[in-house]
Amino acid sequence: MTLDSDRAPGPEPRRLFSRRLAWAVALVLGVALAPAHAREGVEVGGNSAFSRLVPAEQVERSATQQYAQMLSQANGQDALAPADNAQLKRLRAIAQRIIPFTAPWNARARQWRWEVNLIGSSQINAFCMPGGKIAFYSGILQKLQLTDDEVAMVMGHEIAHALREHARERMGKSAVTHGAARIGGALAALYFGIDARLTDSLASGGANLLTLEFSRQDESEADLVGMELAARAGFDPRAGVSLWRKMGAANRSGTPQWLSTHPAGTTRIADIEANLPKVLPLYERARARTGAAPRP
Repeated sequence: MTLDSDRAPGPEPRRLFSRRLAWAVALVLGVALAPAHAREGVEVGGNSAFSRLVPAEQVERSATQQYAQMLSQANGQDALAPADNAQLKRLRAIAQRIIPFTAPWNARARQWRWEVNLIGSSQINAFCMPGGKIAFYSGILQKLQLTDDEVAMVMGHEIAHALREHARERMGKSAVTHGAARIGGALAALYFGIDARLTDSLASGGANLLTLEFSRQDESEADLVGMELAARAGFDPRAGVSLWRKMGAANRSGTPQWLSTHPAGTTRIADIEANLPKVLPLYERARARTGAAPRP
């Protein structure tokens, strides 16, 4: 006599067993079998693991100190725009529309003490330091005659650098490159934290956050994330194309400081145009929400 347990399982039990095994594996890995719902907007992947080598709090504290020093110097040179300056009011109004959309990209942005200031200078320059410290130089507004939409593209781009923690990432890479002997097993601890004493000097003034250069990949990410932020705030993302055309024209007459660390060119514009279909619906919805018709 052959017992049931001795028989080879039929097709149906095998299928049931396979399904149960698949679910068990999925549970162990923490991965749902159902396809994840794709987010609306651009896709740039997760933040670099290198950023975890440097505590965010220390980077933001250093940025606050350096930003305050910059404002003090500008004020001492009568170059800091007063609160009633029309262009400063314009910048702050644009920022107020963009900032509410930052938290999904970086939860820390909810606690940032955002600041926007205008420096009187002929330089074509703008930046956002970690912690939401934004500055525009008057030269970028005057020389390029930026529209509000174009200002939003610049501001979104610079805010994106802070949200994506590109400065923190550069510090982490520097720690690995120049301090490997001291850091020792830090790479193994990327996902478990690291002794803050190893990176104190980097985060507390060891890096000049005003002049830190980013990689081409960082710049591409900032273009796309910034474009999405501006679109969600109701600014026309197509202004990214006109902005970089203006930048290209400015570059032909002498490289502005801003462009020295912000590579431009046809490839950059092509990347923006390729991603416009992902953000134009966000812009149109934002315009409809405010009762304004989308611009042609």
